[in-house]
Amino acid sequence: MGTRNQLWSIAKTSAIGSAIGLTISDRYVTIVSTRGDSMHPTLTASDSAFRGDVLLAERGCLDKYKFSRGDVVIFKCPSDHKEDFVKRLIALPGEWIQIPTSREIIKIPAGHCWVEGDNAARSWDSRSFGPIPLGLIKGRVTHIIWPPSKMGRVERKCPEGRVSPF
Repeated sequence: MGTRNQLWSIAKTSAIGSAIGLTISDRYVTIVSTRGDSMHPTLTASDSAFRGDVLLAERGCLDKYKFSRGDVVIFKCPSDHKEDFVKRLIALPGEWIQIPTSREIIKIPAGHCWVEGDNAARSWDSRSFGPIPLGLIKGRVTHIIWPPSKMGRVERKCPEGRVSPF
């Protein structure tokens, strides 16, 4: 009878822990690993687990779309919602941005933003698919939590001279 009570206790504890973990992951923070070279050198990717950077992303910014230029964000790919991308937010709704490699200047529509990878040569981003809806953003990357040698905050930075509020 003692073994059955222990198993029941472990099962209850596991179920409660899973429910709390799922709630925290869904509502407050999430953990993602990087793939691809689009954010190099800021983030390092690898095909195998625990070789690339593992990131902590907060989700509180989603309540009222509290983003800033230079934030690194996680978002759903505009053409394949099963895939997540990690890119840097370059321009916000209503801002004007000069497209790199051209003289074209566009205004970011309401409810959209412009995202780019730090490694332009290896990034599929707004330069390819245009501004993305803010509703596709899943969170703002705040920290690198793996590997231990890179543990720390993710720096907010934005390219100079490409964005104008007018």
